Amino acid sequence: MSATAEQYDVIRKPIITEKATMASENGAVVFEVAIDATKPQIKDAVEGLFGVKVKAVNTTITKGKVKRFRGQLGKRKNVKKAYVTLEEGNTIDVTTGL
Repeated sequence: MSATAEQYDVIRKPIITEKATMASENGAVVFEVAIDATKPQIKDAVEGLFGVKVKAVNTTITKGKVKRFRGQLGKRKNVKKAYVTLEEGNTIDVTTGL
């Protein structure tokens, strides 16, 4: 299967945090995704880009914080994360992209 531009638009980047590393021990991978991406779109994109079988997709939206920058108030953007659970025997190594 070849990857399309739409799949790259849905999945922005992998998230590598302590919580994401703990999720990967249970066969889940965490990605930052487009804010308007749906669960079926995320599933199709992960299966198309990485060649794995997806069991489930859970999403969460983190609201952007209000922060100060050089004395000015600014707002960070909202971020949508997708916790993608893979079928048994499937893995994605986000550090190398394979």
